[in-house]
Amino acid sequence: MKAARREPSERTPIWLMRQAGRFLPEYRAVRQKMSFLELCKNPDLSAEVMLTAVQRLGVDAAILFADLLPILEPMGLKLEFSAGEGPVIHNPIRGPEDVDRLRELESVAPLDFVLQAVRKTRAGLPEDLPLIGFAGAPFTLASYAIEGGASRNHLRVKSLMYGDAGAWNAIMARLARAVVRYLNAQIDAGVQAVQLFDSWVGCLGPDDYRRYVLPHTRVVIQHLRPGVPVIHFATGNPALLPLMREAGGDVIGIDWRIRLDDAWRTIGYDKAVQGNLDPAVLLSEPAEIRRRVRDILDQAGGRPGHIFNLGHGVYPQTPVDSAIALVEAVHGGD
Repeated sequence: MKAARREPSERTPIWLMRQAGRFLPEYRAVRQKMSFLELCKNPDLSAEVMLTAVQRLGVDAAILFADLLPILEPMGLKLEFSAGEGPVIHNPIRGPEDVDRLRELESVAPLDFVLQAVRKTRAGLPEDLPLIGFAGAPFTLASYAIEGGASRNHLRVKSLMYGDAGAWNAIMARLARAVVRYLNAQIDAGVQAVQLFDSWVGCLGPDDYRRYVLPHTRVVIQHLRPGVPVIHFATGNPALLPLMREAGGDVIGIDWRIRLDDAWRTIGYDKAVQGNLDPAVLLSEPAEIRRRVRDILDQAGGRPGHIFNLGHGVYPQTPVDSAIALVEAVHGGD
């Protein structure tokens, strides 16, 4: 929390995106008994897998165990997580005529399982360990809603975006309002910070980001509860960093496609930063992990406001000992 506010702290804090994910045997044991979506909708088990991960890894923050996409279900989209294929939307928005099928999220009641998971996780954590809530950013949610799942080229998204700005802005505005309501409910339930994941926005160039994305992301960030740090994370295109800063956030998340020192200089030192080890490094030997950690810490230069993290989520193939070695290297690196 000190780092998010750019206050001096005794050490560089670290947490990992996807830190309760598929690389932990405890998580895999739970998943053998149920689907991913069933796990997300079970507050007791969602809390348990995150609390286990925090204790096992020794990180400085927990993040809510949830997924970006269940918010789309009460908005009228049919979501399924297919084995080996990831999320699938069975009734995607394919054209302007489908926009009205994306309903307004009038209430967070259908997402109460997430808020229960917040409360249960918060209750199980040490008092001084923060809990981070999160949501997908409007563009990333729109990408799933329009493409019907993950996409390499986002052609359907861009076709709608370029072809009908009115329909696009209606979708994005509706999603932005939903994300505001959802994140504020998480804050009210007990999270101390929130992260906005724009995992797919790197497919856009700066001009398109400014025109089609920035206004809606700014609306989300401006309407969150005051005083709660916001981590604004995107991946895939470092050229968007100045625009992400403009859109808002107390902390700007950086992926590995740019050096941390170059990124921070670009963003400005009046913002905190988070990142930015390539998660593939965790498949290396411990000596290489330590070397890479030292390099990133050197780039941060001891400046207040650096939260160490990966440039994206932990890969399923990651050895648990490597993740633990990373945390220990960061804690011992200052």
